[in-house]
Amino acid sequence: MITRCPWAGGDPLYLAYHDREWGVPLHDSRALFELLMLEGAQAGLSWITILRKRDHYREVFDHFDPARIARYNRRKIEALLKDPGIVRNRAKVEGTVRSAQAYLVIPDFDRYVWQFTGGRVIQNRWGNPGQVPAESPESSALSEDLKRRGFAFCGPTICYAFMQAAGLVNDHLVDCFRYRSLARDRRSRNSAVARL
Repeated sequence: MITRCPWAGGDPLYLAYHDREWGVPLHDSRALFELLMLEGAQAGLSWITILRKRDHYREVFDHFDPARIARYNRRKIEALLKDPGIVRNRAKVEGTVRSAQAYLVIPDFDRYVWQFTGGRVIQNRWGNPGQVPAESPESSALSEDLKRRGFAFCGPTICYAFMQAAGLVNDHLVDCFRYRSLARDRRSRNSAVARL
C-alpha cells in the first residue's frame, strides 16, 4: 500500500499531480511563471479545479509565453473573460497580463525565484497535515518583492503554495512515499545567488 499526502485524495488527476509534479524542483523560467499564474488563478478555489482547466489555460494563454501575454489588448482580455474553460475573473486575467509585463523585466526568473531559498530546497519534516504552514518568511519575502515589481495575485499564501509545488520547499509528509526521494539535500544550480 502506497502512503501519500492526504490532500492527494483519490482523483486520478490529483494523484498523478502529487506523484509526478508536486514538490519536484523546477528550474524552467517559463514553467515557473506558468505555475505562479495558475496558483494566482486558484485563489479562493480548489487546486483540482485549476488542474482540470490547466490544459485549456495553456491553450488560450499562449502556453504562458510572457512576451505574448504582456501584449494582450482589451479585445483579447474580453475574449478570455467569455471563455468557460478558465476562471472568468477580470482581476485575475488582467493580473496575469500585468504579471507577464513585470516578468519581462527580470533577466532570469528561475534564478530570481530560487534566491529566496538561498538556491536550496527547504527540507521540512511534517508528520501530519496540521503542521504544514500556510506561509513562511521566505514566501512573505517573495510575495513582497513580486508585488513591488508589479506582479498580481501573489500574496504570501499563494507564494507558499507556489514554492511547495515548484519544489523550493519539500512539504510532502514524512510518511509519504515521495518524501524520501525528494528529501536529499539538493542544491539548486543557482546555489550562490545574489539578490537581483
